[in-house]
Amino acid sequence: MTVRPRPTSPHLQIYRWTITMVMSIAHRATGIANYAGSALLVLWLAAAAWGQEPLNVVNAIYGSWFGQLVLFLYSWSLIHHMLGGLKHFVWDFAEMMEPGQREMLSWATLVGSVVLTLLVWTIFVWVR
Repeated sequence: MTVRPRPTSPHLQIYRWTITMVMSIAHRATGIANYAGSALLVLWLAAAAWGQEPLNVVNAIYGSWFGQLVLFLYSWSLIHHMLGGLKHFVWDFAEMMEPGQREMLSWATLVGSVVLTLLVWTIFVWVR
């Protein structure tokens, strides 16, 4: 009796990367990042509850260039995750499931998240 080799499962090195794969991974990653960003929001609220001095410290950290970068990425993460959820909501109704439509909706999620994040920061942060 001869032993035949077992078939190997496909993995990411075999598959050609598509925008839907990348957006699926990004949706999971932004969901995880939202936990860390929400902890920053809780920290800011706790500092405000403790008094003016702790709030000044947290505001100084969040107001630094690194703090602003983290907050910018957190806001992008929130918006991107929300749009990804809306994309999946559309797919739950078996809409936009054709190959061209899936890719278009995934690109719209990515572009829309960047545009909306820049719009939010332009209106509420950069223009005072």
